[in-house]
Amino acid sequence: MAKPKTAKGGQNTAAAVEALVRPVIEGMGLRLWDVRFEKEGPDWFLRVLIDRDTPLDTDTCEAASRAIDPVIDAADPIPQSYYMEVGSPGLGRRLTRDEHFAALAGQKVAARLIRPDEAGRREVSGILLGKEGQNIRIAPEEGGEPAKFALSAASFVKLCDDEGLF
Repeated sequence: MAKPKTAKGGQNTAAAVEALVRPVIEGMGLRLWDVRFEKEGPDWFLRVLIDRDTPLDTDTCEAASRAIDPVIDAADPIPQSYYMEVGSPGLGRRLTRDEHFAALAGQKVAARLIRPDEAGRREVSGILLGKEGQNIRIAPEEGGEPAKFALSAASFVKLCDDEGLF
């Protein structure tokens, strides 16, 4: 359940909030997957995405929300009104951090490139080989040469863990 918040200050909002909530989330035995501060229509949303090895339930998300709420309120890092949501990154989660690429190497992923690569592809999918520096390497499932591209050249890289579910 989203709840309205009002706060002040801060240059890089997501990074500031991440620094505040990471110790709390990890102290609960959870992993902090991502923190996003996003505008949707006229509203701002602070999304704190958490994960663990076993499936998350709403009670865990609520407990995490109640634990981080006073920490964020005390630091007051956000200048405008916003809604805070705490939840799972879910199926098809986006990979944005080095630790995501390291943890999910060997899994099937998909990427959409901003511009076509040398082979004319804008969509790349296959097995994630990893991230080396700023470059992502994905081996095609049907064999062949792995695709290699800079993370900045992709609009997204996401886990393909929802195939065959629907």
